[in-house]
Amino acid sequence: MKKPPYWTTEQLTDCATAARAAFRDERLSEPLERWKKTFDEYRAQFHRLFDEFDIASPENLSPEDVAGIFQEQLGDALRYLAGPPISADDLKVLADASLGPSVLANNPDQAQRLLDTILIAIDPRRFPWVAQERAPTEEEKSAAILASAALITAQRVSTDRRNEGKDQQENAVKDYLVSLGFEEVPVRHIHTLTDAPDIGQFCSEAMVGSRKADVPVRLYDGRLMPIECKVSNSSTNSVKRINNDAAVKAGIWHREFGTNQVIPTAVLTGVFKVHNLEQAQHGGLTLFWAHDLVELGKFIESTKPKGK
Repeated sequence: MKKPPYWTTEQLTDCATAARAAFRDERLSEPLERWKKTFDEYRAQFHRLFDEFDIASPENLSPEDVAGIFQEQLGDALRYLAGPPISADDLKVLADASLGPSVLANNPDQAQRLLDTILIAIDPRRFPWVAQERAPTEEEKSAAILASAALITAQRVSTDRRNEGKDQQENAVKDYLVSLGFEEVPVRHIHTLTDAPDIGQFCSEAMVGSRKADVPVRLYDGRLMPIECKVSNSSTNSVKRINNDAAVKAGIWHREFGTNQVIPTAVLTGVFKVHNLEQAQHGGLTLFWAHDLVELGKFIESTKPKGK
């Protein structure tokens, strides 16, 4: 059977440099309109909290007010009164409460616990008047709205960018597979090779053994290639994306399916440290790059039986 490529340090360095350049060009060309639109949306939300719910005096809010805030889809803005902001998942655990508007409307105790949790953590830098038990000046109110809108916008744009980057990469890989003649089939849980897509087929994100793979592919020689799409925005982040995630999955898939039956693979976009790439490759992870999917195609074609 054809072995997957094992890149030299020089080859990995060249590819990592090209990927970093592509990432830099894409990031610098990102339109400012996204930031401006998101910022304006959240600034309007914080204005509503102040104008409609008198959030300047959060200690005066009632459980009904809290339910109304979530009903008006202002819950994200409310969470960002805290310093640092409290995530939705953390808030549910810390307050032992639901964030569902209908649940809060019918359970004032839960609404009060949400409010109490946020009040404990309210940011004293953005909202200094709360601890001082006084009304804010117009300048303080304006500054708090601008700072809070900027804070939540930075987080939201960053999260959306990561999610979109991964989605775009997965779609690019799937489109490329289709261009090679592969067929996308319905998702299934792949316990054994008999559960996998047939030869020349692939599916979207699915459980492969005990771990999820972004794009499981069945090669022409019958082996399974679970592809992980990894986007990294820094060399530090590459440790998490490659060594602590994809490479760990590679070891698990080799143990569960056997080294001759599965080729754990990662397609990479962004910034990666060559040392981390070498470690992952040494651990059994095959590497390709989103900016050079032709190399992935070459290997896939090489798995065809001779004469076909």
